[in-house]
Amino acid sequence: MPETAIADHGLVGDLHTSALVSTEGTVDWFCCPRVDSPSVFGALLDDERGGHFRLAPVDPHTSRQMYFPDSAVLVTRFFTESGVGEVADFMPVLGRQEGGSRLVRMVRCVRGRMRFAGHIAPRFDYGRRAHRTDVTDTGAVFVTDALTLTVHPVREPEDPRIAQVKVEEGDVGFTLELEAGELRGIVLEADADGPPREIRVAEITRLFDDTVAFWHTWLARSTYRGRWREMVNRSAITLKLLTYDPSGGLVAAPTAALPEQVGGERNWDYRYTWVRDASFSVFSLLKLGFVDEAARFGGWLGDRVRERVGGEGGPLNIMYRVDGSSDLKEEILEHWSGYRGSAPVRIGNGAAEQLQLDIYGEAADSIAALDRAGLRTPHRGWTAMSEVLDWLCEHWDQPEEGIWETRGGRQSFTYGRVMSWVALDRGIRGAIETGRPAPLERWREERDRIYNQVMERGWNARRGAFVQHYDTEVLDSSLLRMATVGFITPEDPMWVSTLDAMEAELVTDSLVYRYDPAASPDGLRGSEGTFSLCSFAWVDALARAGRLDQARQAFEKMLTYANHLGLYSEEIALTGEQIGNFPQAFTHLALIDAATTLDAALDRRR
Repeated sequence: MPETAIADHGLVGDLHTSALVSTEGTVDWFCCPRVDSPSVFGALLDDERGGHFRLAPVDPHTSRQMYFPDSAVLVTRFFTESGVGEVADFMPVLGRQEGGSRLVRMVRCVRGRMRFAGHIAPRFDYGRRAHRTDVTDTGAVFVTDALTLTVHPVREPEDPRIAQVKVEEGDVGFTLELEAGELRGIVLEADADGPPREIRVAEITRLFDDTVAFWHTWLARSTYRGRWREMVNRSAITLKLLTYDPSGGLVAAPTAALPEQVGGERNWDYRYTWVRDASFSVFSLLKLGFVDEAARFGGWLGDRVRERVGGEGGPLNIMYRVDGSSDLKEEILEHWSGYRGSAPVRIGNGAAEQLQLDIYGEAADSIAALDRAGLRTPHRGWTAMSEVLDWLCEHWDQPEEGIWETRGGRQSFTYGRVMSWVALDRGIRGAIETGRPAPLERWREERDRIYNQVMERGWNARRGAFVQHYDTEVLDSSLLRMATVGFITPEDPMWVSTLDAMEAELVTDSLVYRYDPAASPDGLRGSEGTFSLCSFAWVDALARAGRLDQARQAFEKMLTYANHLGLYSEEIALTGEQIGNFPQAFTHLALIDAATTLDAALDRRR
């Protein structure tokens, strides 16, 4: 089982797929050719059968990781008695459309002498597909009937054969001895057009410079100048890395089956685009000035709306593959042990066709935000969205699975009702502001029915709070968004009372639980950690309610739970360990939202 913790990794990517590299220099997770494709390296979920690409000094060492400033280039530094070396991992973005993904591992000796050992052990299709290994004088190729990976060595023509290569049972091992100032490395290319070739140092250096320049140019478009610029910038880069460039779809996380409780069964595949998460990202991206990225997702969402209007079931699935397809059949990898024994290891996601009514509110809200930013909805988009709202008028008042994708049966979730109100409210406003045709009387009637129902049945007088669903007294931190979306004012006594109730029951030292599974069974065994999205939503809600000192303290505490690179997984365990899929887009966009809301509130207080 893997010894490396979830948080002991950095993320690199090329806007098609991505890889996780540990502080020990091992690529523990890499899917190819897309982020939602089967894994090639999966040691994060099974160290023996998952596959890996190790590259580290032979001698005993310590290590540190950093990102090259304002970029997605990851640098792992190694310290031994004989010298200092580093491995720079990155995936070139420019020119990516001309071929497959390239994972570059640039090795440098900084001081003294250092001997590196590498071991490339791919396990295609989650270790289910055999491969053939062909070795040549200029590299190696791992071959399957579905995918090839080509190993290009970085060396100069006059080099003595610095790398000593050994092939064993289809894996490739090598050693590399360098002195101070020497730079060599390996490029791993998917579905290369030709055979392995020796890459000159100048070429690999140019790839490094071009990749850094790409990220610097992209990040320079950010308009954020607030108090937490470093963390906000890192979150923005992370969201960009989780975007599939050909479609504009944003995945929830690049990983699958990382547990919400070590040893538990809450192990889900997050390598897909959730309507909810990606819709939230529109607001985060617009706040930072990344209008193009927000518009790309708006186009992706519009395509999904137009595809399903008038079909069976609801107009939208809750999630899709990055290309917009909907084949997400869930299966279990019985041959994998799971992260620290956390089984089952699930790929695909059986929740894809659940009924979750809140997604219509998030979709409509993001479309309205794009309209306000000058990215107007085209006629066909308005027509399709109008049909969605007509469908919602007929279907909002029914039990559903809810935002947390519970598998314990449908309920009348308060959050789903609130977001159904948002959907109709944004449609009404959009029609009035643009003069577009709409059945306003019907939409208003249903919107107001939802409002009155939530106020009557979603409010629990004994608890003094809005509750998870109509038949419970359980609290739910998804409702922290009620004031954000304008359903209730932040100063309303009912809202203030709800915040107090949540603080007493769901909040622990700035960390926030989604809900109490023991009090509200969700159909799964075990418990979970605090949910980092909710922790940042708590900051946002406090800031909107005017509790600025409390909000700032909670925010600063949350920053201490980031990993060494400023990345967050889905949840935080009782020990402070990061658990769940990593890094999670939801958490990083919530960090951006909390930072911008808190910045604005603190500025007004001056």
